[in-house]
Amino acid sequence: MLDVRRLVVLRSVVEAGSIQAAAGILGYTPSAISQHIAALQRETGTALFERRGRGIRPTEAGRLLAAHARQIQTRIADAETALSDLRAGKSRRLTVRYFATAGAVLIPPIIAEFGRRFPEVRVELRLGKGLTGEAVDAEIMVLDDTVPVPRGLRAIHLLDDPFVVVLPPEHRLAAEEIIELGRLSDETWIDNEWPSSICRETILDACGAAGFNPNFVVEAHDYATAVAFVATGLGVTMVPKLALTAISTTAVTCLPVTRPAATRSIFAVVKEATEDQPALSAFLSLLREVAASHA
Repeated sequence: MLDVRRLVVLRSVVEAGSIQAAAGILGYTPSAISQHIAALQRETGTALFERRGRGIRPTEAGRLLAAHARQIQTRIADAETALSDLRAGKSRRLTVRYFATAGAVLIPPIIAEFGRRFPEVRVELRLGKGLTGEAVDAEIMVLDDTVPVPRGLRAIHLLDDPFVVVLPPEHRLAAEEIIELGRLSDETWIDNEWPSSICRETILDACGAAGFNPNFVVEAHDYATAVAFVATGLGVTMVPKLALTAISTTAVTCLPVTRPAATRSIFAVVKEATEDQPALSAFLSLLREVAASHA
């Protein structure tokens, strides 16, 4: 592998026109410049300069390497600038992955303020979940004890989001202030989650603790659809409270449940190495403020 420092010396000699001039530019002695050139010629197995009168001139190989050295120095300078900008919070892109509720409720309120603080940073929002190792700066997701956080990542707790039961408006329990989950054992239920999701397992665990398995008669994979089915009287469902802030609930009744209560925990997962980067740190701070308003 070619030594970058020697390539820089080569470029200086080529552009300055002499070893003496290059030494003055780089702050080396002429002897040190000559040693670097000699070592580079041994590395390449190619003559890089040839005598011309009392001076030297680069060979075709010398001019070729000097051109590449120029490109290498430019790339190194670009990398140093990018790193400096990153440390100063001037990264041009912040990539955040989210799940649907977070996208609808937690993220929109902070985008404008973040844009005012970091106008040069483009925020890229991607729908998805799973700690897949994709190159994202933060992922907002639901976690429980069954999901290990890989080494090098840190899960920052945002809020605990309780589930509420959603009833048709004329339901026999609609006038209650709080409902014991076991009183819904004989109801028909509307499913609202994908199988094996943390939220679905939370609902099943809560119902199991209350002594029954919910009788799902309608399958829906999102909360808005499930609530719409409830409004027609097809059954009842349980939805995280946070999700209801993005759904019209005027045609249904939403009540807290107890014995047991069901809750999901929402986290922001970030890389430990970049958590303190100013733009990301500011984004997380704003995210915590919004989450606290919904806690």
